Amino acid sequence: MANEGFSDFFYSAPDGLKLHARVYGETNDSGWPVVCLPGLTRNARDFHELALHLSIKSESPRKVIAFDYRGRGQSDYDPDIGHYNVGVEAGDVLAGMSALDIEQAAFVGTSRGGLIIHALGALKSAALKAIVLNDIGPVIETAGLIHIRSYLDRAPKPKTFAEAVDAQRRVHGADFPALTDADWARMVRAICRETEAGWVPDFDPALIDTLAGADFSKPLPDLWPQFDALAAEPLLAIRGANSKLLSVATLEEMRRRHPGMESATVEGQGHAPFLETDGVREKIAAFLDQAENQVERK
Repeated sequence: MANEGFSDFFYSAPDGLKLHARVYGETNDSGWPVVCLPGLTRNARDFHELALHLSIKSESPRKVIAFDYRGRGQSDYDPDIGHYNVGVEAGDVLAGMSALDIEQAAFVGTSRGGLIIHALGALKSAALKAIVLNDIGPVIETAGLIHIRSYLDRAPKPKTFAEAVDAQRRVHGADFPALTDADWARMVRAICRETEAGWVPDFDPALIDTLAGADFSKPLPDLWPQFDALAAEPLLAIRGANSKLLSVATLEEMRRRHPGMESATVEGQGHAPFLETDGVREKIAAFLDQAENQVERK
């Protein structure tokens, strides 16, 4: 699909599972490459507009790699749902980078992707040159996870594209009043695929089972030690103004612990903000350019 601005790349996970990534700007060899990591049930298509901007339209065109985790998008489903966890997925990302001969990169992580970035900081901190966290931090609000589990459990089964768009509006409309008709349509094309039965979520249904046993009556463990280990890296934190997953208090504590951290709030959006809206992709491009220029001047 190079004519769409990217090519498909398939590689083997450490356990042999066939995994997929999109590679944008394959010939862009100057500047840090960018690795994009999606949310729990999302896939590489989430980053299409951002990746096109970073690889073609920005002042410093970069190579961009957007990963499909195992069980999502074009990656194979795992017969062992116990492998659908942050640690395994972090290892898969490192395997993909190795297969692409990428030792270091800037990382953009949405939700689950941001948790994987925290894990990568522990597994291979030298791989991280700059970090963008999209609506995720070291403390995950229980209300946000309950909301995610509830809409996954009650996911509709639309027959037509219009029904699929309407279903997403009904579930998420209150948190995303800023989205346009085009945004909602793009969302459906990113998270669903068309089948003979209708438009279905593009992930292994067994993923939902990984949340089934979670006890949300107890506080979730935080990741402050892992976040503190990222303090030396340039960091941009993005929060949806209506987010139920990343609180204002957590964002402020992140800023206190990482004084150089930049942040941006996306008005009229919840979890997680669309990175191609409200000038966010331009903010990310400028942040990456500034971070790289500062390193070069040292």
